[in-house]
Parts: sequence; structure tokens; C-alpha cells
Amino acid sequence: MTQNNQLSLEFKTISGKKVTADFTGGDVTSDGGVLIMRELIDRTGIIDRLAEVIPDTRHPSYTRHDITTLLSQRILQIACGYEDADDCDMLRTDPGFKAACDRLPSGGDLASQPTMSRFENALTSKDVYRIADVLINQFIASYDTPPEAVILDIDDTDDPTHGAQQLSLFNGYHDEYCYMPLFIFEGQSGKLITSILRPGKRPNGKEVRSIIKRIVHRLRAAWKDVGILIRGDSHFATPELYAWCDTNDVHHVLGLTANAVLKTLATPALSAARRDYERTGFSSRVFRQIRYQAKSWHKQQRVIVMAEVSSLGDNIRFVVTSLESSQPSFIYKTAYCDRGRMENFIKDHKNALKSGRTSCHRFTANCVRLMLHSAAYVILHTLRGQALKGTGFAAAQFDTIRLRLLKIGAEVRELKTKVQFILPSSFPLKNVFAIMHRNIIMIT
Repeated sequence: MTQNNQLSLEFKTISGKKVTADFTGGDVTSDGGVLIMRELIDRTGIIDRLAEVIPDTRHPSYTRHDITTLLSQRILQIACGYEDADDCDMLRTDPGFKAACDRLPSGGDLASQPTMSRFENALTSKDVYRIADVLINQFIASYDTPPEAVILDIDDTDDPTHGAQQLSLFNGYHDEYCYMPLFIFEGQSGKLITSILRPGKRPNGKEVRSIIKRIVHRLRAAWKDVGILIRGDSHFATPELYAWCDTNDVHHVLGLTANAVLKTLATPALSAARRDYERTGFSSRVFRQIRYQAKSWHKQQRVIVMAEVSSLGDNIRFVVTSLESSQPSFIYKTAYCDRGRMENFIKDHKNALKSGRTSCHRFTANCVRLMLHSAAYVILHTLRGQALKGTGFAAAQFDTIRLRLLKIGAEVRELKTKVQFILPSSFPLKNVFAIMHRNIIMIT
């Protein structure tokens, strides 16, 4: 007996006519917007640069897909919302992704899930380092002229693990076994500088200093006179980082954990906030600066005190900084609190691109996956910043861009002299799509 694996669905009739649906459309893609990303990748060259630093150790007689094609397929699928390698089994025949990987619809299929998983697991820690090097080079190349200053926003996030995964640790704060990937973005633009998969614990002072040191040296090698400011939460405020920043002309604005001495020094500010609250009945904030030096610090540091009194009670926050000229209120409200934008950057990376799918047993393979998701972030960020310039999507989240502009059904026709993508006449954002194409064509 022949088994019919084809899915056929029946729906409610229309004007007495039977309504059915099946999946026999053939050369049709649901991701017509992948053509736009193909043009963007071609002009930025990010996939080619990644492929150049990954040596192909496979035997040529048994190789059907080169490194460039594997990277293109995997990264574009992540950008379009197919974060699992399992999706390769179905999408390998998709004419849109085949075209994005420089293959004709009638050409050979793309890589399957086993091929893609073998590729991810074959890379080494040296490959991961070289990929990270490409990402920071891509960040530097994204500026036409050297910037006067850059802000390095640093933060980490939890990445829950399951089963016996290498370097999965229990984190008491998050109450789960996890990894703790660390991200560094440029705080003004949201451009990704690097991402680092780490065991499920926060980095100590020496680790933070080592990471910042490598990045600053790379930036200064490209931009000798660039000003650099580091922003981070209190667990990045370490004496090792203070000392290194002071000797390398790098400024910092970091949260500082309260202790008994700091609370005592903040008493005048808190008293002033209480008096103001009792007088007006409205929430009151008072900003002060103090000089403070813990035993492990190499010298006194300027500490900003924010004392707030409201109907909810007292709230005291501390920020340690090397900036001497700005007012305390500016340091706290603008220089420090503006780092909250980084939550949106991480949200795009972690939620929209599902970068938490680090489910491999080997830690290095999971590092590779994080890097592939980071490459997808760079592509979508460039798409938003350059291709969508001047449109209503210039500040949209990644998942909004994907759902509105990349998920477009298209019939693909391969003719003798061309490949034609036939997009829906009723597509409401066709003008935005045309603007994207025009803006990308203008990229040099």
C-alpha cells in the first residue's frame, strides 16, 4: 500500500465551493525579503570575511557545500526566524534561500540538518576567536570616518541550559543552570562589538579587564585618538578595571554596590531628599558627589549619590566614575541611566534572534552558535540602520522588521536568462521594500 505523505486541508466552503489547501506549490518561498539581505551581505562582505577565517578541513571528495554557502544558509535562516538547525531539512529546497546562497532554484539543494550540525561542531576555539575578530573588524568598518568617541556598554544575561552541557553552572541569582553570555555594544548606535559565551557565573575583575583590554587595543589601533567610555552595572565595577582604565586613558561610568560606609556618606543627600518630600509631598531626588576609596582600590574615585524619597520609601543608588567635569545629575540620569537602551539591544539578540538556542553538548559548539546569531544581528542592524533609513521602520525591533518586510510570499520562476521573484500585488509595504532596495544599491 502506497503511503501518501502530502498534507491536504479542508476549510469552510465559500459560495458553495469547496475550499482546500495543500503544500504542493513548488517553487514558492515565504521569505521573499531574503533577496534584500542577499544584496546587503554582498555589499558589506560579512559572510565572505567569516568564510575566509574558517579553514575547511573536510575531504574535497565528500564535500557538497562550501563554507560560504553553509554560513550564508545558517545565518540567513536565523535572521528570518528559523533558529533551529532542524529547519535546514525543509528549507534546503526553498528557492528563496537557494537564491540567497547563489544557487538557482533548479540547482542542488542546500545543506541538511546533519551537515549543518557537523559544521557547527567541527569548529574549534581558535575559529571562534577568529570569528569574533571579524565581528569587531566589521564594527570598525561600519564607520566612514573615525568617531570622536565610542561608548562600550557591557552586560550579561542568563541562557538556561538543559542536560549535561559542558560548563553549565548553577547560578543562584537566576536560580537555574545556565550559561552567562556577555555582550558589548556601542551604546549610542546599538552596533554589536562582540559577544562571548561564558559559563553560568559572572566574570571576575581580571576577566572583565582582559576582555575590555583586547577590545580597546583593537579600537585604538584603528582610531588612535578615539575617546572611550565604559558603562556597566555594579558587578563590572572592579578595582582591576579602575586601575587599567586610569592608566590607558579610558573613562568609566559604573554602578556601585552599596555598603555601610557608602550609606553613611550618603546620609546628607538622603536627609535633603526627605526634607523636600515632606515639604512638597511629591517624590524627591537629590544628587551629590563624594570621594571614596575601598581598601582594594588603587586611589580615591568620584562616586555619584542619587538619594530618592517617595511614597514607596527610600531609594539610594551609587555610581562610580572617572568623569570629573559633569554635574552629578547628568552623570546619573544621562551618562549612566542611558545604558538602559542596552536591554533593547540584548532583546533583539536574545529574543528576536533566539540566540539562547545553545543546546549542543560541547561548549565550543555553543560558542559557534552564539557567533552565528551575532552575525545575524550585525546583518539585521545594518539593514535597519542603512536600508530602512528614512522609513517608519528605522527604529523598529528586529522581529517587527522580519514579520512586516522579510516574510513575503513569492513565486519563483527560473527562466532561460533570469530568475524572477513574483511578489504579491497586495503587499502593503511595497514602497518601503523598494526604498530598502534603493538604499542598499547605494552602499559602496
